[in-house]
Amino acid sequence: MLGKLSGWDDTIVALATPNGVGAIGVIRLSGPKTIAIVNQLFPSKDLSKQSSHTIHVGFLKDGDKVLDEVVVSLFKNPKSYTGEDVIEISCHGSPFIQEQVINTIVKHGARLAKPGEFTQRAFLKGKLDLTQAEAVADLIASNTEASQKTALHNIRGGFSTVLKELREQLITFSALIELELDFSQEDVEFADRTKFYELIHRSQKVTTDLLQSFQLGNVIKNGVSVAIVGKPNAGKSTLLNTLLNENRAIVSEIAGTTRDTIEEVININGILFRLIDTAGIRKSIDAIEVIGVEKSMEKMQQADLVLYLFDVNTESKAELETALLQVKQQNKSYLLIGNKVDVLGEEEAQQKFYGDGVFFIAAKSNKHIDVLKERLVDKVVQGTIQTESTIVTNARHYTALQEVEKSLNDIKAGLDNQLPGDLLALDIRRCLHFLGEITGEITNEDRLDYIFSKFCIGK
Repeated sequence: MLGKLSGWDDTIVALATPNGVGAIGVIRLSGPKTIAIVNQLFPSKDLSKQSSHTIHVGFLKDGDKVLDEVVVSLFKNPKSYTGEDVIEISCHGSPFIQEQVINTIVKHGARLAKPGEFTQRAFLKGKLDLTQAEAVADLIASNTEASQKTALHNIRGGFSTVLKELREQLITFSALIELELDFSQEDVEFADRTKFYELIHRSQKVTTDLLQSFQLGNVIKNGVSVAIVGKPNAGKSTLLNTLLNENRAIVSEIAGTTRDTIEEVININGILFRLIDTAGIRKSIDAIEVIGVEKSMEKMQQADLVLYLFDVNTESKAELETALLQVKQQNKSYLLIGNKVDVLGEEEAQQKFYGDGVFFIAAKSNKHIDVLKERLVDKVVQGTIQTESTIVTNARHYTALQEVEKSLNDIKAGLDNQLPGDLLALDIRRCLHFLGEITGEITNEDRLDYIFSKFCIGK
């Protein structure tokens, strides 16, 4: 399959830096005609005679017309990102100049690259496997230290190494079982069933750990949606402002001030929390406030985590238990936050709500807010983030790993029931298939096009 896909013989070009005005823009070419095309436009030097990984300064011309003074970075195959001849032209950051340069390059024999096509060529040339290629997109999209480290770990082959070791061991046993089939009349076993049991057990442990890491991986990659809910005047908007360290929401003593949801993002210890300040939940005859309450309930249903905030001075223990029952009905992870303990007093609040698992703060005076942030992180990651370990962040990988887990369970059941080698071999092949789908050793053109279409153009 990869042989068919890798038969590309054209040269592509794209702007590798973001569109818009800037100091410089970088235009990238890759393909067999790269050097020949740029040589026609760059009279300063014959690039075909220059060493790879060198930089050259000169004027870029279309005939007698000077397009720009540029810096040309030369990377000759196979020691380039794509494995092909690659040139990056650093020109001035005028969109007009960039467009002129790209149009001229296209006129001389290149075509515009599709989204992710440079990385797709790197994959097809064997410079990256599919998990590493997808990690490139994750790195570009990373907006926290945790997501950056996780993507870098996968680009360096952390995830790939785990899968390849597992796949190679399964292939070895598969080959031995296939060999047994050739000698079925002699009733011999080449594959040591005891060692095979040990391999399946280890494989199940690795697969289970990877599947369990997806919850954390999803948090690192996509962040956590947090709905701040409670009655009017519980201090929800004050808490939002305090967490953000800015006056984002209107704060008033008048009940029902917040009529619509307000959403903001905060980075806490490398995790993005999308905080949603909702309208106070209460019965109302105000039509606009009623809509706000309905939106609050909707946001609570959609959130990954619910912060139920209440005023320790006005809320009774019975009212809290009723509200808690409503939150539990949503089947969501939650934190109970008792606010305004600077008025009632923290000891009195603890005695009043003893045994309810309440964490107490005073949002207005910033009391215990740092501890609340720690509680938020602990609630979603359940421990320290180990970004140097392998963490699954990709839904495609997670789905394939679920199939790997099913296949391993079938193999173990087959061993337990002493199934013949030909039936065991079928389950092993199925397991190998899904492992190969993750790394790209087994794939098809439509799937690749879909995966790389989500990349930015120029990458």
